[in-house]
Amino acid sequence: MSTPTTVKIYKTNSMNNRLILTILFLTCALHSSAQTQTFTNPILPSGADPWAVYHEGHYYYTHTLGNRIALWKTKDLTALKDVTPQTVWTPPAAGANSKAIWAPELHFLDNKWYIYYTATDKANDGDANRYVFVLENASADPLQGTWTDKGKVNTEHSGLDGSVFEHRGTRYFLYSAYVGPQSVLVIARMKDPWTLEGTQAIIAAPTQPWEKFGGRQILEGPEFLAGKKNELFIVYSASACWADEYALGMLAANTTANLLDPRAWTKLPTPVFQQSPAHNVYATGHNAFVQSADGKEHWLLYHANTGPGQGCDHRRSPRLQPFTWQANGRPDFGQPVSIDSALRKPSH
Repeated sequence: MSTPTTVKIYKTNSMNNRLILTILFLTCALHSSAQTQTFTNPILPSGADPWAVYHEGHYYYTHTLGNRIALWKTKDLTALKDVTPQTVWTPPAAGANSKAIWAPELHFLDNKWYIYYTATDKANDGDANRYVFVLENASADPLQGTWTDKGKVNTEHSGLDGSVFEHRGTRYFLYSAYVGPQSVLVIARMKDPWTLEGTQAIIAAPTQPWEKFGGRQILEGPEFLAGKKNELFIVYSASACWADEYALGMLAANTTANLLDPRAWTKLPTPVFQQSPAHNVYATGHNAFVQSADGKEHWLLYHANTGPGQGCDHRRSPRLQPFTWQANGRPDFGQPVSIDSALRKPSH
């Protein structure tokens, strides 16, 4: 009688062991899966003026490198650390766009790729000779083909941070113009992806105290955002980039308004996104907007410092976080999250 009993106990223990191992395996798998579905900021250790666009299954990302333009191509915008960037353009040895290559933006227009970037002349550099320039590439993949320099955008003022958007069948150009001792926001219609036509209207100037930190009066980095109701928005960066108070402000206009009329734009009286000492995030600015792959989520891409007094250098790093919409159709960006906050990755 003892042998059957021994065998029965052995079989039971074996089944229990297999069950325990199965439970442990599933637990580890679930934990691993949960980890791969979240991320923490920053998404790269360094990178100012971040920009990203989603196109046909891939995100294309870029940021200021100073001496060249490079692109990251990925299916997961939160995994840029695993991607090797590819340099797609380097500036000429001399000329109007030979130095200080800043704030590149990649746009797909008229079935071609365009990069808008800021540059100056190394022989006579500085704000007075800083302008927005354009590169063109007819390849379906912006990391392939040839980038052709289309020259300087014909802006009335020197300036920086060019961006493009379309609304009601018209394509517009935005940039930050140096006017007097300050930087203002200008909008104009586009004849083609590198040429402006007609009125170039100043639609906002630094008038609020929070637009004048760091010893400068600055509005820069304007970005278009379509609202959820009857408004559209331009979100911009205010104050000097080296100030901890560097923040995002917002202009609003009715969707049916004449966007070249400065009276059509209303400036919100307070920042819509700013530093959070409680979360150890400072100098939040120069943003971009990107949607998830399935188009269901809206994400804010921006740069910030981890700690006060870090200025406007390589310590700025790109951050990504989702934002929501208020009942009135305006965006709610919330507060910048800390680098310890685990966020769910963009949906597919």
